[in-house]
Amino acid sequence: MPQTNSRKKNLVVGAGFSGAIIAQKLAEILDDDVLIIDKNPYLGGISSDYTDKNGITVHKFGSHIFHTNYDYIWKYLNRFSKFETFFHTQYMTIEGMTIPSRFNLNTISELFPPTLAKRIEKKLINKYGYGTSIPILDFKTKPFIWDNDLDFLANYIYQKCFIPYNEKQWNTRVSNNSSKAAEKINIHINKDNRQFQDKYQGVPKEGYTKLVENILNHKNIKIILSTDFKNIDINGFDRVFYTGPIDEFFNYKYGALEYRSAKFEFEEINQKYYQKSGVTTYPSNYDFIKIHEYKHYTNIKSPTTIIAKEYITDFALNKNERFYPVLNEKSLKMHKCYKNEAKKLDNVYFLGRLGDFKNYDMDKAIKRSIEVFDAIRFKNSIIRDSISSDAYSIIS
Repeated sequence: MPQTNSRKKNLVVGAGFSGAIIAQKLAEILDDDVLIIDKNPYLGGISSDYTDKNGITVHKFGSHIFHTNYDYIWKYLNRFSKFETFFHTQYMTIEGMTIPSRFNLNTISELFPPTLAKRIEKKLINKYGYGTSIPILDFKTKPFIWDNDLDFLANYIYQKCFIPYNEKQWNTRVSNNSSKAAEKINIHINKDNRQFQDKYQGVPKEGYTKLVENILNHKNIKIILSTDFKNIDINGFDRVFYTGPIDEFFNYKYGALEYRSAKFEFEEINQKYYQKSGVTTYPSNYDFIKIHEYKHYTNIKSPTTIIAKEYITDFALNKNERFYPVLNEKSLKMHKCYKNEAKKLDNVYFLGRLGDFKNYDMDKAIKRSIEVFDAIRFKNSIIRDSISSDAYSIIS
């Protein structure tokens, strides 16, 4: 791809966080020209939002609460938007009860009869100490601590919460004794109901779409929305940064990577609040997996509220959107083939949830974009397989 003037020309495909961050860095720090395109008519990718007539900021695709322990990422984003401080407590419904979904001592006391709950709480604190987090697998695989009550607790969580939720999320049968799956479930021996324990947590005061718009507000950046990558001639660009589906880039040479999609049904309800918090999950009941209520995320006062019921569906090409990469053995092997193809290309970089085929939190997607930029800036090689394990969610 030839360089036609002193400034390098960059094409960024995708105007979500991954694309926006790399575009802003190229424009501001390297003084490069950047064209950023997106097939959608809006900025922000799946974090895109809008404000309704009552001032409620509605996330189009689920709920997005920014959280991170990275000081530099938090300071960077605060250049472009102020944040509402917000600590997210997520709830779930089990056997008709609505309880904190982060399984801890509060959850236990709300779920079980007082005598049983106190007995379990005492055993957990005595064996592990207050403030620790223990995989429920420990209760079933370490004979020297085996205990009827703890075995009951592990089975209850696994069968009532984890198995039905994952089967609904991934449309796959979860084995009752899947050790890989059980490794993901922790009992938190504390009373902290927050879903995230990161140092920084919140939502942008003017929304994610405005945040991304501010990030891209630079004289060297041109934005074209409602534009498909297939209609762009990349030969005039020095570099291409692709945050779309990597299998689509290579015309599905090795097959289509597997994703789950989601459908959101929005309702305006004539009451102040509909549920306890921004998200309530439904592992066993109903066809939807979550209800989102956006009013919880800001200090907006209004007589009505907006909710969205989230239904998980199969992804179908040209029918719906890719939301959740299915990181099973078949897809991971296929993705490895695509990564090998990507290594053969000069000055084409894949990143983001779809480009990397990863389940990223927002801060991890931003971190990845900054790492790609720094590697180019300092002329280091991109370590294409260096994404940390916290970006994965393997399906057992």
